[in-house]
Amino acid sequence: MLEKLKEPFRYPKVALKDKQTVRAKAGGKAKKKPTQTGKTLLRLWAYLARYRGKLIAVLVMVICSTVFSILGPYLTGTAINLFIEKQQSGFATFLFIIGGVYLLQAITTWLHNIWMINISQQIVFQMRQDLFRYLHRLPIPYFSKRQHGEMMSRMTNDIDNISSSLNSSIIQILSSTLMLSGIVVIMLSISPLLTLLTFIIVPLMFSGMKWITNRTSYMFKEQQQNLGELNGFIEETLSGQRIVKAFSQEDKVKQGFATRNEKIKLSGFWAQTLSGFIPKLMNGLNNLSFAIIAGVGGILAIKGNAITVGAIYIFAEYARQFTRPLNDLANQWNMMLSAVAGAERVFQVLDEPVEEADEEQAITLAQVQGCVQFKDVSFSYKANDNTIQGVNFTAQPGETVAFIGPTGAGKTTLIQLLCRFYDPSAGKILLDGTNITSVKRESLRQHTAFVLQDPFLFAGTIRENIRYGRLEATDQEVEEAAKQANAHSFIIRMKQGYETELILDGGGISQGQKQLIAIARAILANPSLLVLDEATSSIDTVTEIKIQEALHRLMQGRTSFVIAHRLNTIQQADQIVVLQQGKVTEKGSHEQLVENNGFYTQLVNGQFELE
Repeated sequence: MLEKLKEPFRYPKVALKDKQTVRAKAGGKAKKKPTQTGKTLLRLWAYLARYRGKLIAVLVMVICSTVFSILGPYLTGTAINLFIEKQQSGFATFLFIIGGVYLLQAITTWLHNIWMINISQQIVFQMRQDLFRYLHRLPIPYFSKRQHGEMMSRMTNDIDNISSSLNSSIIQILSSTLMLSGIVVIMLSISPLLTLLTFIIVPLMFSGMKWITNRTSYMFKEQQQNLGELNGFIEETLSGQRIVKAFSQEDKVKQGFATRNEKIKLSGFWAQTLSGFIPKLMNGLNNLSFAIIAGVGGILAIKGNAITVGAIYIFAEYARQFTRPLNDLANQWNMMLSAVAGAERVFQVLDEPVEEADEEQAITLAQVQGCVQFKDVSFSYKANDNTIQGVNFTAQPGETVAFIGPTGAGKTTLIQLLCRFYDPSAGKILLDGTNITSVKRESLRQHTAFVLQDPFLFAGTIRENIRYGRLEATDQEVEEAAKQANAHSFIIRMKQGYETELILDGGGISQGQKQLIAIARAILANPSLLVLDEATSSIDTVTEIKIQEALHRLMQGRTSFVIAHRLNTIQQADQIVVLQQGKVTEKGSHEQLVENNGFYTQLVNGQFELE
């Protein structure tokens, strides 16, 4: 065992294929690049444009900072000519002026950095707000088809990427552009010849930058996608940790993590490696430029007196400053590519079609009697593949309707249609005689409560979780709902009682206790329609008795829809609807269906024989 632990860890073979793929793409064979770069930058500008006044102030400070930065070397070169070569007086005063220039440059730089950080933080704050609000406008199918961790990555990692780029990239690009313009003007005024020699390296710089950025643009996008996949995998694994351990699949998830981690490592390695060539290239070309200026300038100064030593110093400094903005532009461009990749992923969510808007004449339900009618209702998740077909039944106010049938028969689909998570592709559903498509979704759902097989509890106190059913409820009403749900007794036995803090999804309490809290939440909501989806399927017999009592109280006077596989939980239903392959094959009371000697009878006999 110890020998195995000493062995070096080896990545799965599948990662090696990814490695070859990534290297091939990095080598120039990749054809995929961000296709929405221009559009994405325009959408980012829409956020920036909200702070025009502050951006103008930042621009003014950037201009001042750049002017002072350019002025410093010029004054230093002038000082060399005046006080070293010509031995003139007033050196102390001139030195004070130079010091003041550099001090002002530091102050203006500090100001525009602080102001830009403030703007960028407000922008990413607004983007997070917009994204989070938009998520609540998306239809339920959107969430069922995507990993939650991957979606979280868009809200956290991708927006953080945008934040870091806005903090530095915009300022640096503005500053570098102004710096280059100012330096070129002054260099031309001093010596056109040396300026021309300095520009010899510019085509080399741009060629190298273009070659590198053409490859890094894809890699940064790939890196963000891989990071989102890894986050999704981690979230999925942590959520299903009990299943992982129950089936001893630790090695499998480790391998899955290693594969995804390898993808991030490779994409990050090649993106950072290629982008890291830029400063090395710039430094090398910068040294070449300095050598050309020093050599040619020295010859001109010695032989022809065509240029002064101070002018050579100014040129050497400006040549260094000339390549530094180019270097900064290249580096910031890479950061912008990373930010664009993150922004594209954020905007992809914001471009998703939202849940269909309510009709203009949609009404709000003030009161619900609870008469529900399905009339020739059909629905399909995919074209030409009906999940349910021609469903007809009526639930009178206060009745309990149970749905039963094999897996995939359409039981849950009926509930989702009733709650308008989806709309029927044919037929209609009436609530108290009104087509529910003419009712506002929010109003419809306010009159409906759910008790699901796996109740979800939020991180917070037990009181807060029960109050989620009706936020304006008093503490007394919360406790009364808990008593009706048979939850009060176990809650008060806890050390903190109703103020006991629960972790996400109710970790630390039993499944039965979670279910009782969920029932208390439904009781507090005081709904007209009630949906019970396998509410007692994973509960022990003793707890099931308590839950059944609580459910009986909850169902009194309410139109209830029950999905269950245990026949003993639905035998008391007023009406049982039997579904097979999306069609209603039988409906009636338990006694009526047993007398029919059909599919329901077979289910009853089969289950009772097993018992």
